[in-house]
Amino acid sequence: SNELQGRVEVFYDGQWGTICDDSWGIEEAHVVCRQLGFPQAKEATTSASSRDAGNGTIWLDDVNCLGNETSLSQCAHRDWGDHNCKHEEDAGVVC
Repeated sequence: SNELQGRVEVFYDGQWGTICDDSWGIEEAHVVCRQLGFPQAKEATTSASSRDAGNGTIWLDDVNCLGNETSLSQCAHRDWGDHNCKHEEDAGVVC
């Protein structure tokens, strides 16, 4: 298959970081895939399922999109850097 998949990272305040998978689902994945130039997502994943954990800063948690946003930053989320997560909970997508 030629599916494009991986851990989602966001750039904020000069550094890349991951997103926690609390409330991560297909609506959020659709927004990410559209930001990357794809029509929509095939699947929302987590590091627990993909063995794709990151390291460093965890930037976002409790991201909640309607699914029609053009950017993840338009979705509701906790303050940048405010989370209760470990990297085993890093969010991912299959586009």
